[in-house]
Amino acid sequence: MHPSEVLFQGQRQPLLLPACDHYAGSEKLMRKSMALQQELGPVFDITFDCEDGASAGSERAHAELVATLVAGADNRFKRIGARLHDAASPHFEQDVEIIVGGAAQQLAYVVLPKPNGLEDVLRAQEIVNRAAAKAGRPFLPLHVLIETHGALHEAFKIAALPQVECLSFGIMDFVSSHYGAIPAAAMRTPGQFTHPLVVRAKLEMVAACHAYDKVASHNVTTDIKDSAVVANDATRAAGEFGFTRMWSIHPDQIKPIVKAFTPRMSEVNEATHILVDAMAADWGPISQHGRLHDRASYRYYWTVLQRAKLAGLALPDAAAALVNQPEST
Repeated sequence: MHPSEVLFQGQRQPLLLPACDHYAGSEKLMRKSMALQQELGPVFDITFDCEDGASAGSERAHAELVATLVAGADNRFKRIGARLHDAASPHFEQDVEIIVGGAAQQLAYVVLPKPNGLEDVLRAQEIVNRAAAKAGRPFLPLHVLIETHGALHEAFKIAALPQVECLSFGIMDFVSSHYGAIPAAAMRTPGQFTHPLVVRAKLEMVAACHAYDKVASHNVTTDIKDSAVVANDATRAAGEFGFTRMWSIHPDQIKPIVKAFTPRMSEVNEATHILVDAMAADWGPISQHGRLHDRASYRYYWTVLQRAKLAGLALPDAAAALVNQPEST
């Protein structure tokens, strides 16, 4: 049996997505991000932004551009999504009609911003599904922005939806929705990791994601000049808060984010040694360096190797043999 079949019998396997979600709004930045993805490989996703990317009065032309680029040959890895206008916007259904209707087969996902709760997500999902089905795509993944009080309150219900694969924290809208009760300093480091209301919101959303094996995506770092800031934010988001993905808004942020979320080679080597010994023991308990390991820890180390593979890390031969073996049919 394939390791994943042994280790996750009767359980959902955790969903894994590239660790960096790079947002691009203008045509120039969209094309630049696609060229970079072709150079680096699918180690990061690209989200074309309709909500903030289109200038007023150009929403239709912008959506048409997004659909054309997503459906084009330069979308080599099919890892490009689109953030639509929010469902209450008069432009939402137009976005769906043009982008989902015109590029459903090539879209990686669509992002739904500013829902006030589960009901808004369900209503948007129905509209998206109707357009996707007409285009021959019956199940188009949804990413949902958690940036309102109502969405945070119902984060567990939203994460439980089978079509939702990722929740993203929208820190600026969330802080702004408190009308001064949370200071502006909480939109950036260190406040975003220390203010109690922001910490509580992040942890609540991350807990909802992990409860349903979905991906938790951390908010953007607005400092685009200092790569050390984004590296620090990504490291803290992953190590202290349990996020497994993070936004980028500048090409220089992509590599620091991917690096921060990628397992270190020491972790990969440890996981490899443990899993090779486990497989030799038919996945029964083993002892290594005086520590007991069983299927609970095997699942953790298997995920380490999967994350390393997704990030494009050069794996040791033994690790590559583990993660690249075909699953049984």
